[in-house]
Amino acid sequence: MKLNERSLASYATSGAPADRAGFLFQRAGRAAAYLRRWFVLRGNMLFYFEDAASREPAGVVILEGCTVELVEAAEEFAFAVRFAGARARAYELAAESQAALEGWVKALSRASFDYLRLVVRELERQLAAVRGPAPAPPARALPRRPPRPAPRPGRTAAPPGAPRPPPRPAPRPAAAPPPRLGPQRARRLRAAARELRPRGARPAEPLAAGPRPALSAPPETGGRGGQAGLGGPRAAWVPGLQL
Repeated sequence: MKLNERSLASYATSGAPADRAGFLFQRAGRAAAYLRRWFVLRGNMLFYFEDAASREPAGVVILEGCTVELVEAAEEFAFAVRFAGARARAYELAAESQAALEGWVKALSRASFDYLRLVVRELERQLAAVRGPAPAPPARALPRRPPRPAPRPGRTAAPPGAPRPPPRPAPRPAAAPPPRLGPQRARRLRAAARELRPRGARPAEPLAAGPRPALSAPPETGGRGGQAGLGGPRAAWVPGLQL
């Protein structure tokens, strides 16, 4: 893995608080002795320096896919950081006390992202158990129908499904009054009526109010059985009418 040395140095010596920092004894080789180094743990990276005042790390260990376990060594409070694989390197370390040993083993075991992923899943499971099952979505209310209008007074409401009566016809407009005749036109109509009247005829007398007079037969002119001569029909006589 290629890493930017400047970025790593800046990250290792940043002013942000580290997850854990302190002195550990590191074994340089199988037959070599343990060297006292200053270790700083930030996230899943374990930096080690020559001393606490050094501004540039001597090395870094990426804590992914590793296991931390106790080992038997010449140094007391020893432990090792091992990686999977036959050719993988193992880092043998030793703490200064039992408390420091327990603290470093716990911190290094929890530094990988795999462990953090397991912790997040467990916390999510516990949170879901506390909240309980998700509530069912609320039922959707159906839209209300508008109320039916009340029937008019004097009418009974028709049952549902009954045929509706035909609509009422529109009222007819009132007949216009006859046009009024002017005096000049009235005189013209009376003059025309006089011209149509036969000469020598006089206007019929208006009928008086009361019972109408009975019609009487005209005097017989001859013939049998009171019939008119030549077998003609009888002529009715109307008073006031001259033939």
